Amino acid sequence: MARRLAVLSMLLVLAGCGGQAGASQANGGVLTVFAASSLQPAFDKIASQLDLNVGMTTGFNYLGTQTLTGQLQQGAAADVFASADTAHMTTLENAGLLSGPSKIFAHNRLEIAVQSGNPKGIHTLADLSRAGLVVVLADPSVPAGKYAQQALAKALVIVRPASLELQVTGVLTKVALGEADAGIVYVSDIVTSGKVDGVIIPDDQNVIADYPIAQLKTASNKSGAQAFIAFVLSPDGQAILKVAGLQGV
Repeated sequence: MARRLAVLSMLLVLAGCGGQAGASQANGGVLTVFAASSLQPAFDKIASQLDLNVGMTTGFNYLGTQTLTGQLQQGAAADVFASADTAHMTTLENAGLLSGPSKIFAHNRLEIAVQSGNPKGIHTLADLSRAGLVVVLADPSVPAGKYAQQALAKALVIVRPASLELQVTGVLTKVALGEADAGIVYVSDIVTSGKVDGVIIPDDQNVIADYPIAQLKTASNKSGAQAFIAFVLSPDGQAILKVAGLQGV
């Protein structure tokens, strides 16, 4: 309890308010967060906690990291960006769009998503190359797709996907709906879905995804952005991320 109170007190100071008036109201409105689609379950819970405890109202744009990066480069308005890889965050940093250095706040791993009960008997990455199996992957332009290609290369496996999705949640959805037999997603996707089963990928074939977060230079709600990032990095925020299947820092 003492730790929670300390975190909330810190958030209130960052938000520039003295009570439940709300971090977002301290600097003129809703906090806007652009976040990789794989973060939605965890970030929605974090936003609920901030709304309950300090009155912060948060609006999210959840898409593939590459799409969000493109939108921000084209002038989209946002306060915070959370990426599923460091490469796209570096792109924004090099473009001068960040207010300061980004911070790694979580890690993720890959897992094979299969239909409930694993009716096709998929147990390894090598199984994904079997004839007649419908496999979907994220597009290589998406962090999850890039990581999947790296994992398959490590396993010396060639897969001809039925489709390439522009965000990892598209892969998960097709498997859950029975439109695909399997796909490669994040462990966190399996943990939070409840609609698919997961097949573990061994460490020597897996890829670790680093998730960075940063405030944008053009943020209109700077105090809210600072408060959101502080909570994500706090013990309470890290606990929410871990429950959602991500690894803390």
